[in-house]
Amino acid sequence: MRRPIVIVPACTRQIGEHPAHTVQDKYLAAVVTGARCMPLVLPALGVQTDLEAVLATADGIMLTGSASNVHADLYGQPLHNPVLPLDAARDSTTLPLIRAAIRRGIPLFAVCRGFQELNVALGGTLHQAVQEVPGKMDHRENYEDPLDKQYGPAHPVTPTESGKLSIILGGTAPIMVNSLHSQGVDRLADGLMAEALADDGLIEAVSARDALGFTMGVQWHPEWDLATNPDSMKLFRAFGNACCSHQAHRPELRHGRVP
Repeated sequence: MRRPIVIVPACTRQIGEHPAHTVQDKYLAAVVTGARCMPLVLPALGVQTDLEAVLATADGIMLTGSASNVHADLYGQPLHNPVLPLDAARDSTTLPLIRAAIRRGIPLFAVCRGFQELNVALGGTLHQAVQEVPGKMDHRENYEDPLDKQYGPAHPVTPTESGKLSIILGGTAPIMVNSLHSQGVDRLADGLMAEALADDGLIEAVSARDALGFTMGVQWHPEWDLATNPDSMKLFRAFGNACCSHQAHRPELRHGRVP
């Protein structure tokens, strides 16, 4: 049996004079070493994306973090700070992909921007500047710090009782996570359940309430320095196991046919 295929949607960015579709290496490496799957990068083609072709290939989907923000139009708000980077092509690729994947029971793991995309795709809203919300702390990194410090432990999150995350992690003891975001969940989508909270009450992990397959998102970055973090490894192993299970139940593969 081949390794499960995990679709990783790309961001768009300008490299020199040329537009490009990009995914940071750390996410692809985490799919390989943590989930033990084979990543396949999906360009951010928006409405030109053939979802049927993508989903026929996918044993799982991973939504990555990004410097860009989900556009506020998609959850009915005006832009709070138009200077911050956006990526409309990614938005129009990932949001329909999320909804289609959940309908089909394809495992989905969402990180940071992907976590926010998951909430918006299912009808939730976002704080566009968490640090300006009364009672919330500043969840942003210091860009002047070296990367190891930016991605270092920043604050604890506490898994909810009897949640899917607590099962994966083996309990509800708080875990330390990094924190590199200015946006965050405001109104949680009806189809999602809170799986972990920061000390200020901000939702930091979610799962899909009635999804047929593994569907989980986290606000932090478990892909960073994966090999040294047992909690992060547990998350990627759980995702990878779900992808393996999905692959094993695909009829064309059970009968020895690869699409």
